[in-house]
Amino acid sequence: MHPHPLNRRQALAAGLALTASPWAAAQASATHRIGLIFSMTGPFASTGRQLEAGARLWLAQNGDTVAGKKIELLIRDDGGVADTARRLAQELVVNDKVAVLGGFSLTPLALSVAPVATQSKTPAVVFVAATSSVIAASPYFVRSSFTLPQVTLGVAEWAPKNGIRKVITLVSDYGPGIDAETAFRDRFTLSGGQVLNSLRVPVRNPDFAPFLQRVRDEKPDAVFVFLPAGVGTQMMKQFQERGLHQAGIKLIGTGDVTEDDILEEIGDAALGIVTSHHYSAAHPSPANQKFVEAYKRLYPGKRPNYMAVAAYDGMRIITTALKATQGAGGDVLLQAMKGQQFESPRGPVLINAQTRDIVQDVYIRRVERKDGALYNVEFETLKSVSDPGRKS
Repeated sequence: MHPHPLNRRQALAAGLALTASPWAAAQASATHRIGLIFSMTGPFASTGRQLEAGARLWLAQNGDTVAGKKIELLIRDDGGVADTARRLAQELVVNDKVAVLGGFSLTPLALSVAPVATQSKTPAVVFVAATSSVIAASPYFVRSSFTLPQVTLGVAEWAPKNGIRKVITLVSDYGPGIDAETAFRDRFTLSGGQVLNSLRVPVRNPDFAPFLQRVRDEKPDAVFVFLPAGVGTQMMKQFQERGLHQAGIKLIGTGDVTEDDILEEIGDAALGIVTSHHYSAAHPSPANQKFVEAYKRLYPGKRPNYMAVAAYDGMRIITTALKATQGAGGDVLLQAMKGQQFESPRGPVLINAQTRDIVQDVYIRRVERKDGALYNVEFETLKSVSDPGRKS
């Protein structure tokens, strides 16, 4: 009889068993190899470009040598496909002997990589993937980005204090969107507001027009919006076409809908939109001014968004840990990532040693014209916000 073919989990385990300690082989290498899995093609390519730019900017500003070895970035394109992300992670660990993984533009991509990180004991820094539960998918995950509940609570508390009593939520139909919908509804209603309806839009090839028509027909005070990076322009165009602004319906949301790098493309239709988020290119700190100026020098005509900051800080976490461990990997490297505190372009950051999750300030912002350009201008700060879905 022929033996049964290995299933996916068995094949993964067998492949990783070939290198029982992948980071030990990496330690013997002439370089520190870091495997970054980004969505460089497909509908989320703009996210991948910002992530790569942020990662490279950290090395350009801080040098590419740590503990006597050069940093070697191995960047792979998953095209936004979970199976591809998993395969690339396995190849990076088994064949390329990377010491650490990073990236993951969407939650399903991070979840697909979790078993690879866990079985190979390879630390993996989550640069995006903002569903609250992602960090629990592997004990080797560390988050450098944010969670949707973390950044949603601010605007959910602000709205009812500022005359917005009835809201419809409009979110992308996947993990982060559902997290944002739930966090907004719970906090908004606790503060006396009413959610009239909860609408979910397909993640891929979304058509917002019929959903926005339903919003107009129900006449709320505002619509709360969460969208994945890169699609805010399309939604705003249809918001205008459906006449919601003229009908007196405000738009509020998380910062994804008014990303820094697409504000000029959206144009004056974005003026006055209030969002809560953890980063704005207009954040008034010396660290951010230095970051934005360096980014523009390296990428003329471009403006960094929160994805670039997440990758920039992700590389900071990785290189700081490599320096502290003198290149050791695995559990030792993971331990060196926990508890890190630093001043990011976004503000003060802590990697909680117990949860491996990020603690950071969250800002209430309004789109305004500043020095002739559109920016998310911060006017309130929530200090040291943890993900409300996890214990600190």
